[in-house]
Amino acid sequence: MNEPLKLIVMGVAGAGKSTVGAAVAKALGAAYFDGDDLHPRANIQKMSEGIPLDDEDRAPWLRKVGETLAQASGPTLVGCSALKRRYRDIIRELAGERTLFLFLCGSREIIKDRMARREGHYMPLSLLDSQFRDLEPPESDENAIVVDIDQPLDRLLDEIVAKLSACR
Repeated sequence: MNEPLKLIVMGVAGAGKSTVGAAVAKALGAAYFDGDDLHPRANIQKMSEGIPLDDEDRAPWLRKVGETLAQASGPTLVGCSALKRRYRDIIRELAGERTLFLFLCGSREIIKDRMARREGHYMPLSLLDSQFRDLEPPESDENAIVVDIDQPLDRLLDEIVAKLSACR
């Protein structure tokens, strides 16, 4: 018997983690947790002020993401930037080695445009450079699926569901 899907929807700010994660969860009948809701208040405040998070800031958040997946009884997705391999390692350590990462990959230009158009989000466009600077895309030995976000959501969703079916 397979263990339930444990999936991190990852990528830089503005890649579409919340939108794509919620759509994939709905398509799969899974639960979705937005990683933004798991941040300590101090992290939200810091980012709102245009100050990038450092590893110390991210540590309690990453533990909360991993614990959320570890406690899940059914298929569960969590949106989390998971920018660095060591961050993904923390999540895997808590959630289980079979945790799958869905990397929403896109160019800086596409993501900058998306961030500039979104309203009501605490993450300012000024932090995009720090996100790309910290990004370490998943390597071939990590349990990850990579998708290009430069396509309509319905096509992206079809691609993701097909790739998830192929790897389960």
